[in-house]
Amino acid sequence: MAYIPPHKRHSESSPAPESLLIPQFQRNLNLRDGKSTGRSARKGKDSGAGSKIIYADTAISKWFSVGLLDSDGSSSFSALTRLEPVSVEFLERKFGEKPLALVLKEDAGEREAVFVDKPWVCVAENVKRDLLSSFQRVRNEMVENAREEVKPSLVARIGRILFHGNPSSLECVRRNLLTESSLRTLKKSFYTNVPPTYMEHVTNKIVQEIGLNVEEDKEIYHVKISDNFRPDSTISCKCHVGHDKKSIELYKIELNQVRHMVEDISCLGKSLDLRLMLCTKRIMIALTNDEIDGIKALISSAVLDSDVKGGLRWPLGKNSSGDRYTIVGVWHTNAKTYRNSSIRLKVRHADRFDFRTSSGEVAGEVTLKLHGIVSQIQDQTCENDPVFQMLGDNIKLIWDHFLCSGSCI
Repeated sequence: MAYIPPHKRHSESSPAPESLLIPQFQRNLNLRDGKSTGRSARKGKDSGAGSKIIYADTAISKWFSVGLLDSDGSSSFSALTRLEPVSVEFLERKFGEKPLALVLKEDAGEREAVFVDKPWVCVAENVKRDLLSSFQRVRNEMVENAREEVKPSLVARIGRILFHGNPSSLECVRRNLLTESSLRTLKKSFYTNVPPTYMEHVTNKIVQEIGLNVEEDKEIYHVKISDNFRPDSTISCKCHVGHDKKSIELYKIELNQVRHMVEDISCLGKSLDLRLMLCTKRIMIALTNDEIDGIKALISSAVLDSDVKGGLRWPLGKNSSGDRYTIVGVWHTNAKTYRNSSIRLKVRHADRFDFRTSSGEVAGEVTLKLHGIVSQIQDQTCENDPVFQMLGDNIKLIWDHFLCSGSCI
């Protein structure tokens, strides 16, 4: 059988988190450090296409559901909800079985006094304290490291929360009735791939409804590189198509974001779920000329090829630079962004490939950056009440427009 290079083998993997942009590429390019706001960070699992997920040592990670009255009461919760198998090929291969989604039973909507009147208020109340405490730790780190540029962002991601567990644990959950407490014992993943119909619904209808203005439309190639000097991080090189239309040109470079707060919310009565995430990026040290040359050598060797996953391939032996840098993944993304004074919406089509696992996926993703809330929290004179009000307003907007009730997906 003829040898098939990794980037031409076909399979799937899950989407990976987006990254923040940093200033224009120059000879004094800076890397962003993958460490936490403390003195170290917890390394997480790979997020797909060569990236790693890094959590701060003090990171808060929670799951809860919202939408039902008395959601953790075993009698009402188990009577109204169920776990439903869903088909996600990547996760089925990874866990050996179909993941499960938390959904309402068919007759739940027929019962009286079942739903919370203002679920977005419940979300804001659950998240507010964690957000403020996490941001305070980020702020302390910014003060302690005044020479470094730390950029916090609060991100809302749209997708599905999926549950995993071996048969015995699932049976235990079912036998003891379905409650939030029992569901917390199961493994969970947040799957961000949304259908094309939903993407069209967002760009053709929601953008106009909520009054967002077009900001930019970008095509970017993200080249993921492992660095033997930074084994717990992944370098991400952002590139655009070169003038010859056959190669790519490097213009930005960064390291993994660090997660300080991740709150996953199962939104009962809606077709999609919500993740709220506080992250930071940090510029740490200037690259040396040798480091820049090593990275640029890898980028200049890439060949545009629409027939391979990720859209890039490397000639044999050109996917590494010395004994330090190695290509581990590629993302080819086309993203449209929209914004107003408090939020920035990104609708992105991503074609990803992970060289280490020979797996890839074409995904559609919708993400909102809540920069208005970050600005409020960063204002040292700001009281908590305006932050809570803006958080509630943003979540209400997401609940009403982005989570859907089924018709748009």
